[in-house]
Amino acid sequence: MAALASCAAGAGEARTLGDRGGSTYAEPAVTAAMEARSYPSGGVARLTIRTPGRAAVQFFRAGAEARRARRDDELAGRPVSAVVRVTGARTVALRLGRWPSGLYFAELRQGSLVGYAPFVLRPPRLGTHRILVVEPTNTWQAYNFRDDDRDGVGDTWYASPAIHTVRLDRPFLDRGVPPHYRQYDSEFVHWLAHDGPPVDVVSDDDLEAVPSGGLLARDYTLIVFAGHEEYVTPHVYDVVERYRDLGGNLMFLSANNFFYRVTRSGQVLHGRTRWRDLGRPEAALVGAQYVDWNHGTYPNRPYRVVGAPSAPWLFAPAHLRNGATFGNYGIEIDARTRRSPPGTKVLCEIRNAFGPGKSAQMTYYETPRGAKVFDAGVMNFGGTALEPPVRALLAALFRRLSRP
Repeated sequence: MAALASCAAGAGEARTLGDRGGSTYAEPAVTAAMEARSYPSGGVARLTIRTPGRAAVQFFRAGAEARRARRDDELAGRPVSAVVRVTGARTVALRLGRWPSGLYFAELRQGSLVGYAPFVLRPPRLGTHRILVVEPTNTWQAYNFRDDDRDGVGDTWYASPAIHTVRLDRPFLDRGVPPHYRQYDSEFVHWLAHDGPPVDVVSDDDLEAVPSGGLLARDYTLIVFAGHEEYVTPHVYDVVERYRDLGGNLMFLSANNFFYRVTRSGQVLHGRTRWRDLGRPEAALVGAQYVDWNHGTYPNRPYRVVGAPSAPWLFAPAHLRNGATFGNYGIEIDARTRRSPPGTKVLCEIRNAFGPGKSAQMTYYETPRGAKVFDAGVMNFGGTALEPPVRALLAALFRRLSRP
């Protein structure tokens, strides 16, 4: 472990800006971030620590913990390395173990201060396993209201209409925890580590680096978009669409996916334009598309099963029939449209979830080439992965969609 190029010193920080549905925690933290959003198993990670002073650093695998985090500003995981002491206000190189692909984080401690620097550990090569899980790393940064230039406005287009870029290498607020992680992501990450099949996990950057949909189809039978995959580049849209057209299976565990077209230069996302306004509505790929968000007005409600006879493989293992209800969903919602592929079925529904004509719909379709595509239709479906009967539904989905 060697110290590398130095970087500007910073002090322990507290969250100063909010966002819709964000945390209310505002505790001082060790501020740090990984230079890249993913690293290969057994590779070298570069960790930039902004807070001066000596810090104790230890790596953890997120989701492998026995007890999940109970706060928005806490990450939980199983330790996979020894504690190493480094000097803050600099960049250090840290050797990673040959751990299973997944979501990991460095935990940093300075006395009572704690901070986290999450990253994806990608497989040694694509196709190590036949299932690929994509973490929503673009969305996490788009919802990061961190004010690095200290002008009083968070450095995201959600903070000001005058902002059209988002940096991808910033520390997160809430002591380094990605926005909404506990509500939308952590239960699925936990389910995957404890009950799920072996998978390859990648970031949006890794998916961007895949040359073609043909290579994805060669290496994977199923691609799972684990969270809120809102921002995709033209290349990613093309690659995933081609993968589907070749018979590859897709699973979307959140809502509002493939909504905005963005471009990338270096560590900066530029955007954003709705794909549907460019003649490529997301419903044609996902099966359903974004309807609205709750505007802080509409409460979450249970899904009602409406398509059990058309998908007995999904509902029978969970002992669900038409009319059964489960969960507590909403936040942002999708619904089937006229641009959905022929034969798209509505499996569950929250009728008029956000008022008349704005219903949430869980959808599923198959293509003549054999592709099977599932969309959860609500923001927090993956976020309830540990709740019955969702645990059984997930197991059934992976059994069905992981087969060619």
